[in-house]
Amino acid sequence: MNLNILILALIMVESNGNDQAIGDNGKAYGCLQIHAIMVQDVNRIAKTNYKHTDAFTRRHAVAICRIYLNHYGGNWEEMARKWNGGPKGHKKEATTKYWHKVQRNLTIIQERKN
Repeated sequence: MNLNILILALIMVESNGNDQAIGDNGKAYGCLQIHAIMVQDVNRIAKTNYKHTDAFTRRHAVAICRIYLNHYGGNWEEMARKWNGGPKGHKKEATTKYWHKVQRNLTIIQERKN
C-alpha cells in the first residue's frame, strides 16, 4: 500500500492540485486543505513545529498528511475518511461521499500509471 498514491488522490479531491487553495470559509489551507487544529494535532503527535501557513508548501502539507495518516492508520478508505472527518471520521456516514471521490481519483491515478 503506497501512501503516496493515496495522498495524491487526496490532493486531487481537496484542491485539484492547487497549493495556494483556501477553503472552508478561510479555515483550510493548501493542496490538502489543512485546518489549524490538524496542524496542532500533528505537532503534538510528532513533536514538530509546523505552522498552519506551512500547509501552502506542498512538501510540508504532504509531510503533515503523512504523519497524521500514519498515526491514525487504517486501510485506504479509513485513512481517507479520517482525513476528511477527523480521527473518528471512518465511523461517520458524512465521510462516505468523500471516500467515493477519493476512490474515483485513485482509479484515475492507477489508469495513468498503466
